[in-house]
Amino acid sequence: MSKKGCSPDNSACEGFFGRLKNEMFYHRPWENVAEIEKAVNDYIKFYNNDRIKTSLGGRSIATYRRLTEQKMKYS
Repeated sequence: MSKKGCSPDNSACEGFFGRLKNEMFYHRPWENVAEIEKAVNDYIKFYNNDRIKTSLGGRSIATYRRLTEQKMKYS
């Protein structure tokens, strides 16, 4: 994320939280705040490490970052 009020950062955050709510939060009964907190933490790990994005060539965010860093390192 860059400086405060940066529009591209805002849209990325809005998109992430929209997906989080649609994929994880809605349509599920919650017992307490601790349960929600754990689910959000688990979702963030899933989103970064396992969720496939077609815009990244069918890779997860973590895999794409590793590959990009390796390419930059050896370029």
